[in-house]
Amino acid sequence: MPDSFVETTSTSWLSRLGQSITGVLIGIVLIAGSIVLLFWNEGRAIQTARSLAEGGKAVVDVTPQSIDPANEGKLIHVSGDTRTTAPLADREFGVSTKALRLVRTAEMYQWQEDKHEETQKSLGGSEQKVTTYTYKKVWSDRAIDSQTFHHSEDHANPQKKFGRLSVTANDATLGAFQLGAPLLNLLPTDAALQLDPQAADPLKQNMPDAQVVDGKIFIAANPDSPQIGDYQISYAYAAVGPVSAVGRQAGATIAPYQTRAGDRLLLAANGQQSATDMFKQAEQENRILTWVIRLGGVLAMWLGAYLVLRPLVVVADVVPLIGSVLGAGAGLVALAFTAVVAAAIIALAWLWYRPLVAASVLVIGLVIGLAAHRLAGQRNAPRPKPAAA
Repeated sequence: MPDSFVETTSTSWLSRLGQSITGVLIGIVLIAGSIVLLFWNEGRAIQTARSLAEGGKAVVDVTPQSIDPANEGKLIHVSGDTRTTAPLADREFGVSTKALRLVRTAEMYQWQEDKHEETQKSLGGSEQKVTTYTYKKVWSDRAIDSQTFHHSEDHANPQKKFGRLSVTANDATLGAFQLGAPLLNLLPTDAALQLDPQAADPLKQNMPDAQVVDGKIFIAANPDSPQIGDYQISYAYAAVGPVSAVGRQAGATIAPYQTRAGDRLLLAANGQQSATDMFKQAEQENRILTWVIRLGGVLAMWLGAYLVLRPLVVVADVVPLIGSVLGAGAGLVALAFTAVVAAAIIALAWLWYRPLVAASVLVIGLVIGLAAHRLAGQRNAPRPKPAAA
């Protein structure tokens, strides 16, 4: 069977019009949702920025060798070497190593469907759509539901038996401090665990095809030519060594610190880092997340606005050329609408959450605008004619 299928379908003008009217409802929901998302995101970003600023001023540097009762309940920063006694283990595959955190990634070889559409409008408003379905085999750590495929026959994925696993050390310490799972789960697993070939021997009783290749466990007859349903299991870990943490001193543990601004602060990083560097990194991550959510909200609003205008485009598609021109215009109108409304929502959010800053920016903008207007007026004013000799 080929792995690529082409289907051609035709949709009448009335059917397209009905679909576009339904799309208006979806568009309204998208616009409303994007407004809520953009407004909430500004509040979230401001609250996190305030919490980090508050934490940066309140944090106390402490030494890991001993616990000072005077710092109980305070936001502390501690940095030093960590220790553990018992290794972390994945009992299902018999893998163990000494680490602060161990993560298993289980990828299965599966079918994946890719869909590509091309449309051609006809006089009278009908539309012919050519859809190409392409199926390829990929390694994926998520289960791909083949029942949703357009051509599920001969492209069936088996049920995924193995999934992701994350375990943390129960006895990890940083000097006199005990490190719990909430803090250890913040550590990046940036070291790959390379398994020995002998690691597959205990598995062969229940998994005859198990073998270790390039430090990974393969459950496959031939890892160089995998088949649908084969697995590759890999591990990453956060090594025992220097770690930096910021949180509330709660006895011998480091817990989340509740700020007056609203966030609960708990930061962790591999290596010895200063509190200043850790807060700068957290601030950078907050800015990146803010812009990612902003972009998502703007795209959702643009799509919603376009769907609201879509019925007009379909009506004009009775003459395809007119419909295409109007479709491009609808996209531009939706873009202009999004630019104005999204900016207004963000500005309103700032007025709501940070009125003094927003008012200051508004005043500065008005002053600059008035100055520019006055300067332009002076340039355009008629100059007096020189007196006759």
